[in-house]
Amino acid sequence: MRTAVSDPAAARRAELAAFLRARRADVRPEALGIDPLPGRRNTPGLRREELAAAAGVSVGWYTWLEQGRPADPSPQVIDALARALQLDPESHRHLRRLAGLPVPEINHMANGVGPQLARLLDTLEPAPACLIDLHFDFVSWNRPFTSIWAPESLPADRCNLMWLYFAKDTAACMSVGWEERGRRLLGQFRAAAAEHPADPRFAELVDALANESDRFAARWADNRVEKALTGQIAIRRPPAGIIRLDVTELTVAAQPSLTLCIQVPSRDTDKRKLRQIT
Repeated sequence: MRTAVSDPAAARRAELAAFLRARRADVRPEALGIDPLPGRRNTPGLRREELAAAAGVSVGWYTWLEQGRPADPSPQVIDALARALQLDPESHRHLRRLAGLPVPEINHMANGVGPQLARLLDTLEPAPACLIDLHFDFVSWNRPFTSIWAPESLPADRCNLMWLYFAKDTAACMSVGWEERGRRLLGQFRAAAAEHPADPRFAELVDALANESDRFAARWADNRVEKALTGQIAIRRPPAGIIRLDVTELTVAAQPSLTLCIQVPSRDTDKRKLRQIT
């Protein structure tokens, strides 16, 4: 029986309890390398005692969670339960939400970009396209993108959109209206960094960029924020001249920490010019 919507905290605890019971039933003791407790097993999967032991919490406290009582679990305890239950990243995020905790980021680099996303990037040609992560680090790109922006030329720890724009000045040399584009891009980066104040990668990038680029340091002090970048950019590349590209950014549903950035030629003439340089 569901808890009344008028009590959202109790409803969330009830959903948490149901989720824990269901996932506990999915895990066999042998999968955790533990000997099953003796006695007849009335339900499939782990017993509460076995899960509590695997997660390093008391049985009584864990029972409260499964009963939907107020327990205020810490992030460390919820993450320990996620490991003991062998949850995948999406289920781990869901468990965190139900516990009222910040949602952890996916470590997408552990899995890399799968063949489906790689094929998608290739299919988008002749439009330049790339995948960036939540830190604006380049993860993957297609041939037209590398022909224009050459992310592979950046140092491994600086293969980053902000570094490309501000430290290497590639975009400053190539883009028409770079100042406005750079201001908006930095505002988007600041908004992303503000969502993850304890993330060491953001802190390291900001310090490095401020030391490397006076332009970045000056604009970072403005404290402006922006939403996702869309609209049109124009790049100048001889012998083609000015090429106008419509920019679209899409979140990858299967890996929400990744953003697909596509730069579609605005007109047929822009498509022809793009082919000259790619």
